[in-house]
Amino acid sequence: MSLIKAKPFATQAELRDSLEQAGVPATQSRLSRDLEELGVVKHRGHYTMPRANGPAARGLLSLDLSGDNLVIARTEPGLASAVAVAIDGATISEIVGTLAGEDTIFVAVRDQKAQRVVMKRIWELFG
Repeated sequence: MSLIKAKPFATQAELRDSLEQAGVPATQSRLSRDLEELGVVKHRGHYTMPRANGPAARGLLSLDLSGDNLVIARTEPGLASAVAVAIDGATISEIVGTLAGEDTIFVAVRDQKAQRVVMKRIWELFG
């Protein structure tokens, strides 16, 4: 995955196009499975290899915005509760509450402005 280390890719389509230009045939479904198997994560809008002591090592894989009041955190399977406990323990004032499932956390925030602040603070917490 030296391509991912060399260049930021925002979408799997961009990565697939670069692979094909390099002579490596890639289907969308195969690429998606390969990224998962290799532990590639989406961080700040780009695919990246997780750092050994970074967010993925502690369970956090990605953060995305949803609507005006939610931040969606994706985690390694089974680690959502532990990640949510860490987020709750950080007492970030913009967070109203968290709800954790198996590998997804809904982080409710006060307003749209708070979403970016919360994303930054969570990455700092796990970075």
